[in-house]
Formats: sequence, structure tokens, C-alpha cells
Amino acid sequence: MSQTDSSERTIHVPAQRIVNHPLRLHPGPASAQRAAAPAAVVGTLETGRSAVELEVAIPAFNEARRLPTTLQRTVEFLRQQPWSSRVVVVDNGSCDDTADVVRALADRTGSRVPVELVGCARPGKGAAVRRALLSSRSRFVGFFDADLATPVETLAAAMVHLRGGASAVIASRHAPGAQFAQPQPAGRRLGGAAFRLLARTLVKDVWDTQCGFKFFEREAVTHALVSCRTTGFAFDVELLRQLQWDGHRIVELPVTWTDARGSSFRCWHDGIASFGDVLSLPRFTAGWTS
Repeated sequence: MSQTDSSERTIHVPAQRIVNHPLRLHPGPASAQRAAAPAAVVGTLETGRSAVELEVAIPAFNEARRLPTTLQRTVEFLRQQPWSSRVVVVDNGSCDDTADVVRALADRTGSRVPVELVGCARPGKGAAVRRALLSSRSRFVGFFDADLATPVETLAAAMVHLRGGASAVIASRHAPGAQFAQPQPAGRRLGGAAFRLLARTLVKDVWDTQCGFKFFEREAVTHALVSCRTTGFAFDVELLRQLQWDGHRIVELPVTWTDARGSSFRCWHDGIASFGDVLSLPRFTAGWTS
């Protein structure tokens, strides 16, 4: 990685926040159903991928333009790390050249940090993430967005906490110490603030459920994923809520976040759908007691 690239992607990671919420459950059908689930359900999907210490998933819908830079930066960074790793791009029904771009890049990256392509016909980022994480055998798994709005260097801090026993490490744009490289548009800031207020009624003591950078201890996230139902933009809320419900520790890393152009998020259409998804979550899982 060049000196210029490194300076452009320098992250600001001050003291992190650790969320270790006590386990408080309503008894009900959801918990009973989960307890009764057969052990096979909690296992992974069949996969030919060997285990590494860290497997990075990148959900991709029509990302042929951005993926070459993202994969190059990611592979270059991972090659310098002491842990073994793999990058898995999940083609989420793209109609551009996403799959061809990934295949071409995979042929050139070599075996130190292999790049693999996985298909997911079911629409939605949540579906793509589930596909990658449930088919992994690796010790730590997670995902970040194809736009690299959260610097890839954040993985180093995430691995310190995962190796130290955290079940989940997530980047945060709103925790104390976080920064925006450029201000977001006013409409998106207003909608985001309202969404965070709603999300925090379900995910306790977490500043930012929606930042597209989340990594996990695989067994913990596998158990949580089999109870999740949403596949759209509210997927993150449900997944973090389930992890807290299971009693797992979540670490937030404040970062300097870049609002990349070309996001697939449509403020009004997807924003309204996200609110609806979050409001529907209590129908699927039991809530927190006050």
C-alpha cells in the first residue's frame, strides 16, 4: 500500500465502547422455539472453503466499478497481517459484470489471501451476509461494504478485541470520538437520527447499528443468524439485538467514515422500508424487559 493511500485512509480510533448487557428475556414462543431447534440448524451450510482465522465477506449488488479498488486495498492490507484470512464476495443478484470482475481479480491475488465468489439469488444485504457467514468454517467472520466507507485498517483493531474474547466488534459513526470525513446530506442526517432513536429501543447501549462494518466470533453469530428473519437494511438491528439477547459482548469502534458516492441506499424508499422492518421485529422475537 503506498504512503499516499495509507494517509488517505488513516482512521481515528480512540477509546472504544464495550457493551456487555445483562441477559433479560421475556419467556415466549420465540425463545421456546429456539431452545427446541435441532442442533443441525445451528451448523453451517455446506462449503468447500477451508478454515482461516478471519474471513471477510463483501456483499455486492452491481459493484463491478468499485470492487477492483476495494479488493486490491483489502488484499494488500490482509497480506501484511499475522493472521490467515480470506475474502468472500457475495454476488447478490447483480446484473452488471460483478461476478466477472471478482473472478478475474481472484485469479491474480494468489494463495496468501484468496478471493472467492459466492452467489446469493435472494435479494437483500441481510441475505447476502447470511449466505457468507453461515457457509464459513473460520474462527472469526464478518462483513464490510464494497465502498470501503469504513477504512479497511479498522480490521486490525477489530481483531484485537475478537482475539480478546469479544463476540462482536462493530464500527460506529456516532460513538464518542467518531468523525465524518464529509458531512452527510441534511435529509439523510435527519432520517438517520430518527432511525437510531428507534433502533436503540431494541439494541441497548449501541450508538450505531447501521455502519457497514461488523465482525464476529463465528459460533456466536451463527446461533444469532438462525433466529433472524429480515434480509433488508434492518438486518443489522435484528442481528445485534439477537446477539445481546444471547448475552454476548459487543464492542463499538469509533471511526472516521467516508460517505461514498454511488450507494444503493435510496433515502425515502429504503428509509421507510427500514423503519417498517424494525417496527415488525417484536413479532419475531421476544422483547427486552424494562
